[in-house]
Amino acid sequence: MSAVSLIRANSYERHILQASLENLLAPWGGISAFVKSGDRVLLKPNLLTGSRPTKECVTRPELVYCVAKMVIEAGGKPFLGDSPAFGSARGVAKANGYLPLLEELNLPVVEFQGKRYETVSEDFNHLLLSKEAMAADVVINLPKLKSHVQLTVTMGVKNLFGCVPGKMKAWWHMEAGKDSGRFGEMLVETARAINPNLTILDGIIGHEGNGPSGGEPKFLGILAASDNVFALDRTLVEIINAEPGAVPTVAAAMRLGLCSNLEDLDFPLLQPETLQVLDWKLPESLMPIDFGMPRVIQSTFRHFYIRFIKERMGAYVPR
Repeated sequence: MSAVSLIRANSYERHILQASLENLLAPWGGISAFVKSGDRVLLKPNLLTGSRPTKECVTRPELVYCVAKMVIEAGGKPFLGDSPAFGSARGVAKANGYLPLLEELNLPVVEFQGKRYETVSEDFNHLLLSKEAMAADVVINLPKLKSHVQLTVTMGVKNLFGCVPGKMKAWWHMEAGKDSGRFGEMLVETARAINPNLTILDGIIGHEGNGPSGGEPKFLGILAASDNVFALDRTLVEIINAEPGAVPTVAAAMRLGLCSNLEDLDFPLLQPETLQVLDWKLPESLMPIDFGMPRVIQSTFRHFYIRFIKERMGAYVPR
């Protein structure tokens, strides 16, 4: 039975947040249940953009700092990595106030590079994923809870799309076209391939409305953790009162048998109904996965990416 740990947490102040995280991970016996001495540990926050640093579009740096400190105390060797759609991981981290905290802990920032990996799904057996993520001894996934104009809500599974190199993100948007179900399945297979050891979701202040970047902050006072990213996402849609079938990543996980009903999950601390949010704002309307681009532009993109991927990365791309 997968466990999802849920607590109230009201502050990003470091010493308070540290205590909250210790409480959150207590059901597993703390971070040492996931990190052993000498482990290289990838911390994968949501580094979406540097353009709206006050709008809670990214995982809070204080959360990354506290998790990194716990990893170091357990004997692990943490590093931070992501592949933002725009800009570099270090650039987005700098714009969002990460660098002082990273420098205090001497925490490296890695720009992801892609390599083709086989997956359990024949439909997606050509995924280009971050070599750094796949080679890490431990992956700790650190998403932000946000509404999303293409996927309704973005949580743990969607955050792992950051382990797909930047140029390949555009490819998958074009490849899926208007099919949000296919895009959701690709995200689920990416999450299954990365297979994070632990997901800790930043829901102290979320981002509602027309996200992932165009909405507004909303205080929720929630931290959530699980060793099963699909179970965590299924729980969070329940908390914010969203329909699971309307969230393509959750719907795909359910179709593939990766996401249990809530009755099959263990909640060692708070129950989801204790934290329920009834006024969370979902997007006003949903945008197509391909951003509604005209077919001729999509054809040009497709030709470009096929050439790029074949010539630069040596990977197979389905036609």
